[in-house]
This record gives sequence, C-alpha cells and structure tokens, in this order.
Amino acid sequence: MKVCVIGTGYVGLVTGTCLSYLGHEVTCVDNNPAKVEKLRSGESPIYEPGLSELLVHCQKRCTAPLEGALSFTMDLPPAVQAADVIFIAVGTPPQPTGEPDLQYVEAVARSIGSALDNSKPRVIVNKSTVPIGSGNWVEMLVRDGIEALQPAGHRGTGSLEVEAMPRFMVASNPEFLREGSAIGDTLYPDRIVVGSQDPEAYSILRQLYAPILEQTFQAPKVAPRPEGFGAVPLVTTDLQSAEMIKYAANAFLATKISFANEIANLCEKVGADVVEVARGIGLDARIGQRFLNAGAGWGGSCFGKDVSALVSIAREYGYEPQMLKATVTVNQQQRQRIVQKLQDQLKIIKGKTIGLLGLAFKPNTDDLRDAPALDIAQTLIKMGARVKAFDPIAMEHCQAQHPDLDLHYAVDAMDLAWGCDAVVVVTEWEEFRTLELAQLKAVMRTPILVDARNVFNPAAARREGFSYVGV
Repeated sequence: MKVCVIGTGYVGLVTGTCLSYLGHEVTCVDNNPAKVEKLRSGESPIYEPGLSELLVHCQKRCTAPLEGALSFTMDLPPAVQAADVIFIAVGTPPQPTGEPDLQYVEAVARSIGSALDNSKPRVIVNKSTVPIGSGNWVEMLVRDGIEALQPAGHRGTGSLEVEAMPRFMVASNPEFLREGSAIGDTLYPDRIVVGSQDPEAYSILRQLYAPILEQTFQAPKVAPRPEGFGAVPLVTTDLQSAEMIKYAANAFLATKISFANEIANLCEKVGADVVEVARGIGLDARIGQRFLNAGAGWGGSCFGKDVSALVSIAREYGYEPQMLKATVTVNQQQRQRIVQKLQDQLKIIKGKTIGLLGLAFKPNTDDLRDAPALDIAQTLIKMGARVKAFDPIAMEHCQAQHPDLDLHYAVDAMDLAWGCDAVVVVTEWEEFRTLELAQLKAVMRTPILVDARNVFNPAAARREGFSYVGV
C-alpha cells in the first residue's frame, strides 16, 4: 500500500520505517529542511536502538522520491495524493494548563484537506495522542481544507458536487511505543487498536497491518521476533473509545509506577524490601510484574502529558479525578525524596560535589523530556552544590537543550566519580550495573552512593565500603 506519514518525530519516524520494512511504499513528510536532508542521507535524528540500521535498509530499496520503499520530503500535496493511508504523527506538547497543544494537528488536517483529490478513497489516521473527540474534529478540519478550494461564493454552501468531493475516512490508531524498544513494540505489539465510524476504514487498516497481525514477515536482525510470539489481536472500536484507550493505558501504567513508589516509601518506614514486595505481588496474574520498579519516578514525553490531559478532559466534564492527580503528585515528590536522601547522608548540600549517573529519563534513549535527573540537578544547584553528570547517549542533547543548566559533564563514570562527595544513580543504563564499585570508591571524596534505581546489590555495595542508600 502507499502510505504518507506526516511528522518525523519519534512516533512518525518509527512507524514509517517499520511500515516500509513490511513492504509498503512510505513517504514521510516534515517541514524541517535540515531534518529531511539528514533523513535522506540515512541518518536518524533520534537515538533508538536499531532504527538507523533499519532506516538505511529501507532506503536502499528507493529508486526516486515518492517511488521508493521509504522516502522523505517537505512537499505534502503529492505525498497525500499518492497515499492510500495518511498518518498524522505530529507533536501535541502539553500547555501550562495540562491540555495538549493541537495547533500542529490542526494545521496538518487543513493541509491534507486542501491537498486531497477524488482519485481514490483514503484513510486519515490520527497517530498523534489527541483528546477524546479529536477524530470528529479532524474530519471537520479536513472538510474545511477541501471547501477552502471552492470559489469564494460557494464556500460553506455545501455546493461541491458529490462526485467531485474527495472521499476520506478518519480513524484513530494510537501508538503504544516504549522508547528504547520501539521497533519491537511496533512489529510485535500486544494489540493494534483501530477506532472509526466507517467499516471500510477497518478493512483498509487491517490490510495495512496484515503482516503484523499474522506475523508473516521476516524478522529484522535489529529486532528478532520473541520466542513463541503469535498472531496479534486487532481491537476495532469507535473513535472515542480508541482515543480513550491510549490515555487510559498510559495513565494506568503511570499510576502503577507511582503506586510502587508509595509502597517503597512505606517499606522504608517499616523495614521491608520493596524489590521483594514488588516481586511477590507481581507474580499475581491480576497485577503482573511490569512497571512495579520503585525509584526516582517516571519521565518522558507520554506519561506526564497524557495523565495531565486526562485530568483536563475530566474537568471539562465536571469530574475531579483524584487518583490521577495523586499519580502526578507522588511522581513529583519522588524526585525530591532522592534529594532528601542526599541531605540525610551529607547533612549539608552547599559546597558539596554530587555526580549524577544518567540524564535520559530511561535507558536506551537520548530523550530528556521530563527527565528526573534534570529536576534533581536543578534542585541541587539551587542548594549550592556542584553537580557533575555522565550519560552514555544523552549528554550532547542535554548541552544543546539546556545550555543554562550549570552541569559539569564527565567523559565516563570514573571521571564523574572523581572528587565527588556522593554519586546518584538516576538512569538504569546496563553499563552502570557492571561498574567496579571499588574503583568508583577509590576516586571519591566520600563514598556515598544513592541508588535511585536499585541497580546495585546493597550488601555488595556496603562490603566495598559505601554508605549505600537505595529506594
């Protein structure tokens, strides 16, 4: 099938590349010339394991713009006109009120409408995370774009001939990608959700996703198929329910993490071990073991934004969602609890040197959006500490995105630890788990280790002479 993906951010680029790998002709559209040029040269603007390799593999099949397996352009109209399926995958960043900023979705929807012709029916898919009811809104905006091309005297009169009206259907197809494992999440998902009011839209999207639903494709080397993985469920529903599924899923996962942190805080009071508690309750099939890791809390572009958006939606309808508000509150407090653990150990923060192991909000990504490390660093700097940082991937992004943050960047973990009064593990990168603690201790001023991700064995760390504090 011919696919147009508008927006080459995290979701758009991964979606477009994976659909191309499955054999579809994909054109990705973006209005950033530098990004488009970078992508045309086979270079991914984001760090995601395996994405660059898959990008190059798909582009090698290209013969010309708009005719290859995967191409990139700034020219939206021909990409829309060629497509059977058009994905809207632009950003919906949060506003101060918690509501998502929909200006980019609006602009794209109008542009799609003005570019459509009546050569064939098309499905316009909301891939961006949007508020409930946005499917109907996008349909209205696309029609506005179509009508804008009519002569001035005919606009809004409904006079466009039926046979000349471009035929399109709107669907919601939320993404459930985890940064660091996005290719695997796309090719081997728990489910694919499609919401629409039109049975034909279900049929077209079922055809689009058939290789994934039936698992008939050859697994790429960068993302092997999990052992025993079989057919993928397709959830077909109405637009509003599909939009709510996305928000509800992220809100529940965020709540699960905040719950684990609440239990961890109680464990510290009574002398229990939250790692053992999480393992014990996670073996209950009704609860499950995933997303029960206590630590510095969640970050990234989805959980905070989506929970806040859901709170905002609830308030529009006069409902105050107490549990969702508590989920956000607990998460913010957890970051300050890490600072409190440092205070308990050091007593005085002012004038001390503190090293942060990890900047990205999670391992295997360079994403710094709502990263706990940034909040912790800002708090410590305000308290008068000298803050050093090391991250295997995210430091260059941090320097570019936060030039005013007074961080001292280290070249590796040992350089970070040199002269530190305390080291804090903020991101659970795999390479941190294998650090030689004796070597780390040897270069520190005082051997204080605050393990905000429970990466190390407490007994082993204490045997090496550390004052160890976990969560």
